[in-house]
Amino acid sequence: MRKIVLATILGLATPAAAADEAALAGAWTAVEAQRDGAAAAELVGHRLTFEGEGFSIAAPDGKPLYSGRYTVDVTAQPARIDFRQEAGEAKGQTWEGIYRLDGERLTIVDDAPDPAKGRPTSFSAPAGSGHVMIVFQR
Repeated sequence: MRKIVLATILGLATPAAAADEAALAGAWTAVEAQRDGAAAAELVGHRLTFEGEGFSIAAPDGKPLYSGRYTVDVTAQPARIDFRQEAGEAKGQTWEGIYRLDGERLTIVDDAPDPAKGRPTSFSAPAGSGHVMIVFQR
């Protein structure tokens, strides 16, 4: 019985996750950023690209910074996103985050500045949180 319930739940969650993954696909540009309670202007202009199960982040000049695999959990509230780093200075780390997708606007809050802080629970990055909040636009 448990297997049937689990299969049913997974069957319902998979189309939603696939829909969000399809909506995330492509390139996004950072238009606003805040890190640990302060503006993070140096992150504005960074490009986040989702392709298949992979992601990459590049500086405004196109220099590759990070890349790896990502996963989403649309059943969580708020929806979760994890970035498993496979290249760049964060190789081997996993950034845990939350996200909100609103048309052509994507907001992500994660623990990239300090993965020891864990997943954020709200769409903010206050001082001492060890979190970064970035708003992307297509």
